[in-house]
Amino acid sequence: MRKVVLYSACSIDNYIARKDGAIDWLFSDSHYGYFEFLATIDTTLMGNKTYQQILSFDGEFPYKDLNNFAFTRKKDQKDTDYVKIISKDIEGFVKELKAQKGKTIWLIGGGEINSILLEAGLIDEMVLSIHPIILGEGIPLFAGNPSQSDFILSECKTFPSGLVQLFLQKKLKE
Repeated sequence: MRKVVLYSACSIDNYIARKDGAIDWLFSDSHYGYFEFLATIDTTLMGNKTYQQILSFDGEFPYKDLNNFAFTRKKDQKDTDYVKIISKDIEGFVKELKAQKGKTIWLIGGGEINSILLEAGLIDEMVLSIHPIILGEGIPLFAGNPSQSDFILSECKTFPSGLVQLFLQKKLKE
């Protein structure tokens, strides 16, 4: 079975973006293993707000060689050349996707879809790049108040910039 990996950056106070979605605070001095991770995936999952934020960036859609899915509550949003829009049963869709053959599935985020998949027990691993900055407010890594989910730290990398990268695996029930 394929695994879903939440690969994300966040601030010390657990925000993935400013309130307006801006990510200007993210370090750009290194790729911090991004390209190595990208080579392991063939599918992305993202919430609609994250998808719209990606569309606002300069340049072409960055994941056009992958299978991309954006989740929305809007029934009138249409698929594009590179992204299939999903507005139905998110949990069921992701379970079916995990059962298909393929590489790792990248959960890009944002906070709402992260919480939905966490609550459903569908996040298998997390790679969190924690930037040494406190934003004070913004979009949290997990929206709302998700219930306890146990993960095991499998690796921790530190970088001269102060960034700390945590590699976490879902703790299996005994």
